[in-house]
Amino acid sequence: MSEFLKILMIFNYLVLFYFLTVITIYIILNIVSFFKILSYKNKIEFADLERIFKLKNYKPISVIVPAYNEGNNIVENVKSLLQLIYPQFQLVVVNDGSKDDTLKKLIDNFSLKQISFPDLYKIKSEKINAVYKSKDIHNLTVVDKVNGGKADAINAGINVAKYPLITVIDADSILERDCLLKIAQPFIENENVVAVGGTIRIANGCEIKKGHIVNVGLSKNWLARFQVVEYLRAFLFGRTGFDVINGILIISGAFSCFKRDAVVEIGGYKRGSIGEDMEIVMRLHKHFRKINPDTKITFIPDPICWTEAPESLKILMRQRTRWQKGTIECLLIHRDLLFNFNYGLMGLIVVPYYLIYEFLGPVIEFLGYIFFIISLLLGILSAEFTIAFLAAAILYGIVLSILSVILEELSFKKYPKISHLLTLFLTAVVENFGYRQLTTWWRFKGTIEFFIGKRQWESMEKKGLSSQKS
Repeated sequence: MSEFLKILMIFNYLVLFYFLTVITIYIILNIVSFFKILSYKNKIEFADLERIFKLKNYKPISVIVPAYNEGNNIVENVKSLLQLIYPQFQLVVVNDGSKDDTLKKLIDNFSLKQISFPDLYKIKSEKINAVYKSKDIHNLTVVDKVNGGKADAINAGINVAKYPLITVIDADSILERDCLLKIAQPFIENENVVAVGGTIRIANGCEIKKGHIVNVGLSKNWLARFQVVEYLRAFLFGRTGFDVINGILIISGAFSCFKRDAVVEIGGYKRGSIGEDMEIVMRLHKHFRKINPDTKITFIPDPICWTEAPESLKILMRQRTRWQKGTIECLLIHRDLLFNFNYGLMGLIVVPYYLIYEFLGPVIEFLGYIFFIISLLLGILSAEFTIAFLAAAILYGIVLSILSVILEELSFKKYPKISHLLTLFLTAVVENFGYRQLTTWWRFKGTIEFFIGKRQWESMEKKGLSSQKS
């Protein structure tokens, strides 16, 4: 029994050390991100990007939109995307074997006619049944193909994309009209850039008209509010901080931009991958940094893409378990990056961080809570250790979440009302008493399911952004 108690205490101290290192890392990321965002804002605040792109040698973009059973919103979404501000872009909608009327609505509403269109590239994908062009809209192309999943649909879209940059977006995402100007800018400034990720925000509670956010708001649903704070934390100082050391390992599949030839060179997206958006970024790092050590995958902190967050525990659980499985899959596939000096600080710092805090973190945290409760019941914890543990486990989450809200207010100020900020501050506190522990359990569950072979996708029903109101 004494040996068991000794092991229990050792584990408690290890978990406390884990929480303290997390706090330290996040505080460092927060500081770095603050100065990075400040520098970015100073650069673009007075820049007339539309005029700059007209004067400079811009790169045309092909926007690829994989769509599966999007019949309810596809027409409005395509109309919205066609209004994006950019000198020259092609919109490629890929109907991935939808079982509803997605294709029919596209054909009827945009006067589509089937054309002969040989593949420009030969990335492997499921069979393309037909390619359509609009009689009225010169830059709209629709691809109809056999269902193969999101990665496969993107590959099919790349095969008919004709421009040197490709942007991949989710069919249910809402983009700010100048988003292409912002996400293309790094490619103009630095020829070594092969991929750029954009910031994602939660659209639940916003007022939406004709596919555009007209008033930013917050949902009355607490799950959606919790996710607003999570996204602020993940994008504003998580990815922004890692960007400083060229350590971006994931750019959101909801909105990302790549050099087309770079993606073609590595064979496109990995079909059947659970975390295809993270996997392709890690593969780009591995392939191109061997050829050119100055290769850059970067991130734009300006809010440019809005997406719908799950508002039910069931759907949110599916999302988080899938994210965890995708992270584990990618880290195992590209485990040769771990502590690899050839990839600079990404291999020495970022990949180990993801291994310890994203892969193993949920296991450490979940077991840490269990063993802490057991230790309390056995009466083996001192008052000092109990206070230190709870402060590290809960107070650090509150502080970091509040810092995220403050960083948002100091930078982009997307939430204009005082009531919004007060709600976000309250949410930043409340999420640490139950919600964060619940997401830890879901990620722990995802880890267990991955290793027992339960890796299939589960449906992610959404109610649709067109119904959102502030």
